Amino acid sequence: MLVIGGLVFLLICVFGSYLTAGGSIEPLIEAIPFEMWTIGGAAIGTFVMANSMTGLKHTLHGFGKIFKGGAFKKSDYMDLLCLLFFLVRLASTKGAMALEPHIEKPEESTAFQKFPKILANHHASTIICDYLRMVGMNADDPNQIEDVMARELKKNLAEEMHPAHALQTIADALPALGIVAAVLGVIKTMSHIDQPPAILGAMIGGALVGTFLGVLLAYGMVGPCATRLKGVVEEEAAYPEVIRAVLVTHLHGNAPQVSVESGRKMVPSEHMPTFQELEEAVQTVDR
Repeated sequence: MLVIGGLVFLLICVFGSYLTAGGSIEPLIEAIPFEMWTIGGAAIGTFVMANSMTGLKHTLHGFGKIFKGGAFKKSDYMDLLCLLFFLVRLASTKGAMALEPHIEKPEESTAFQKFPKILANHHASTIICDYLRMVGMNADDPNQIEDVMARELKKNLAEEMHPAHALQTIADALPALGIVAAVLGVIKTMSHIDQPPAILGAMIGGALVGTFLGVLLAYGMVGPCATRLKGVVEEEAAYPEVIRAVLVTHLHGNAPQVSVESGRKMVPSEHMPTFQELEEAVQTVDR
């Protein structure tokens, strides 16, 4: 909603000030379709050339994040911490092998079934199950597990950042593509140099619309969208970091309560539950 509100406010300020100052909307209306054809078409073409099919699909999917924001709220982190508390407590009291019914087939696990959103999140459930499975295979060196998880999460973050980088690259190119459109307009104008000044003035004005659109799209629309997407991805990256913190703290031999408290500290501040809220929540987890 903030993205849409900001965009509307931007357009009102830019075009409103232009009209209030006595500018005519007619030249813009006449030129914008053709200039957008040139600039937008060139931007799409360069975007397709610069990305794989996977990257294209990933970027299109990223537009949803721009408008929806982060996927995880306070309740999602509470659920994650409660599930992890159950799992690390089970491993602490009954041994790593007791986790097998839950991590081999999480969709059939009573623990995972209590948290359907986590179960539906293939990425999160896979991380939990994979690393607990490694612990069951005697790979219980906390430093080793932490290193492996850190490298995987770094790789995943780099992949998730690709759409934001792709959009930023397009934003950086748009002013130059606007100049391309403007130059084409000037070439067209020069080929009609025998026309009266009024006609030439209108043609030059239409050419300058290309430069205007390129700059506006770059710094007023695509660039901010890229920054917004980057922020959302970085916020969502805290979710698997919570998993890493809890599991590594558990492998260091700490109590389940200490392990989940370590995870709580990794939750973004705006979504972080208090110590008391988490303590009350984990007390409701069945043994």
